[in-house]
Amino acid sequence: MTIQDLKTKNLILFEAISGSRAFGLATETSDTDIRGVYYLPKEDFFGLHYIPQISNETNDITYYEIGRFVELLQKNNPNILEVLASPQDCIQYKNPVMDRLKTEDFLSKLCKDTFAGYAISQIKKAKGLNKKILNPLDKERKSILDFCFILEGQGSAPLKKWLSEEGKTQNWCGLVNIDHTKGMYALFYDDSQALGYKGIVQNEEANQVSVSSVPKSEKPAAYLFCNLDAYSTYCKDYREYWKWVTERNEDRYNVNREHGQNYDSKNMMHTLRLLQSCEHIFQTGSLQIRVDNRKELLDIKAGNLPYEILIQKAEDLIQSIEKHHSTSHLPDSPDLEKTTRILIEIREQLYG
Repeated sequence: MTIQDLKTKNLILFEAISGSRAFGLATETSDTDIRGVYYLPKEDFFGLHYIPQISNETNDITYYEIGRFVELLQKNNPNILEVLASPQDCIQYKNPVMDRLKTEDFLSKLCKDTFAGYAISQIKKAKGLNKKILNPLDKERKSILDFCFILEGQGSAPLKKWLSEEGKTQNWCGLVNIDHTKGMYALFYDDSQALGYKGIVQNEEANQVSVSSVPKSEKPAAYLFCNLDAYSTYCKDYREYWKWVTERNEDRYNVNREHGQNYDSKNMMHTLRLLQSCEHIFQTGSLQIRVDNRKELLDIKAGNLPYEILIQKAEDLIQSIEKHHSTSHLPDSPDLEKTTRILIEIREQLYG
């Protein structure tokens, strides 16, 4: 079933403009997002073709089946609560049955976890992005050899530098574990290539060093330390960084790079808006969609505020949310019995 099918068969119960245009944060380049609610034809709902959600290819337009919509409301999903509380001038169509669903029947203390919890995850994401922007990784991947060091007196030297200065090759080296140590090896060298040493690594893609069988009579040429923990961390960071490079929105990334603040400014704007919305819920017991501080939030989107100041704003809001949450008169969670009964009544009316 497609969005066009919903319209052709008159299955839409609710439709509203959402996102930045509903929040009062739209600019000339903003997209128009549509969110709505539908019900299925009787034979699909009672049969084997239940469809909980229908979207277009870009997800700019998304409709939720009425049962799925209520289920998400009961979980205090921020996006769905904001759809239900859409400003009147954003509502494009509303079937009278939707009047049974009231925002106040769903708002609860769960919003601390859903609104603020999601915002906190976005702050962590922003910090990770900040790290990626400030610490780019070379495309050429390092090998475990880059995390090996030769002990020299009271210090150490990179293995590759030591090999170069000594005129040695890693393929002719043999390593032996040193008892009661982690990452420490005695390094032996075989100029004759007759002793069958395995080398420090058997190939550049190896994830650990190799150990060899070394005759007792041989004397170590040096002692080597392999920082395997640092190598593992690097591999994780490398994968995440280049995955981010591959998947990032280049236009958005270029905007972030141009304003020079080293964070995803659009993401931070919506994160702070979400925290402010959560604070308002626990201060007043109601959900406010249209923002009062458009200029401040658009300044954040434009990258006009330093990263550190935004993180402090977010932390201050989180503290305020914790404070108001503890004194809020909202229920701990929505009344599932009541709201489920409302859903049943809506379906009885729709299906006769």
